[in-house]
Amino acid sequence: MIDPVTTIFLITLGGVLVGLGVHFIPVGGAPAAMAQATGVGTGTVQLAAGAGLTGLISAGFMYNSLATPAGLTNSNMILVLASGAVGAMIMITVTMFIGQLVYVYGVGVPPVSAKVKKDPITGDVQDIYVSKGTEGHGVPTVSFVSGAIGGLLGGVGGSLIYVQLMNIGGDYTNSGIVALAAIFATGVFYVNSVIASYNIGGTIEGFHDPKFKRVPKAIIACLVASLLCAVIAFPIMGGVS
Repeated sequence: MIDPVTTIFLITLGGVLVGLGVHFIPVGGAPAAMAQATGVGTGTVQLAAGAGLTGLISAGFMYNSLATPAGLTNSNMILVLASGAVGAMIMITVTMFIGQLVYVYGVGVPPVSAKVKKDPITGDVQDIYVSKGTEGHGVPTVSFVSGAIGGLLGGVGGSLIYVQLMNIGGDYTNSGIVALAAIFATGVFYVNSVIASYNIGGTIEGFHDPKFKRVPKAIIACLVASLLCAVIAFPIMGGVS
């Protein structure tokens, strides 16, 4: 028997994790596309969605492999969440690595941050390598690690949403339930990514960026939005079964 309160709570928690994870991802936007800011040269939602959807696909594959008519055991659920986290982390880290190669060997700029004088992880000096009039270049070590953490949180959050929606549906062999759970999970992911994007308001380098202090506001907004999504999703997924 599905406990509605617990299920809605876990879907809401998944949405909050997605919103939190987005703040860790180094988003450079248009300035980074011209190597005038640190991070990957695209938008918050695009990066989060790319990593998140990869995580959802990984989690969905693992869920389909482990699910039984009785549902998932706790250990299997952990494997599904881990699969989603690893999938999202691979996607975002590969994106950052390829972007790094382009910045260093294509554009010819060093990966440095303009937000800190020394990299918080390596201790390498940053400010003397930043070109005048720019906000850094490439993906420095701290931003890369921060992005990987963001992928982990987003992957776990998206997978948690998907698993709970599938539990409500109750029949993993029903393609309609699988499709609807995937659509809802993707939708909740996008909602929280957009909220985080508005909260960031442009570019962010990672957890060392001053904008990261805005996270509490995003958590509150994501909590409310995800709770609303969960309340709507519960009867709809149950109606399908």
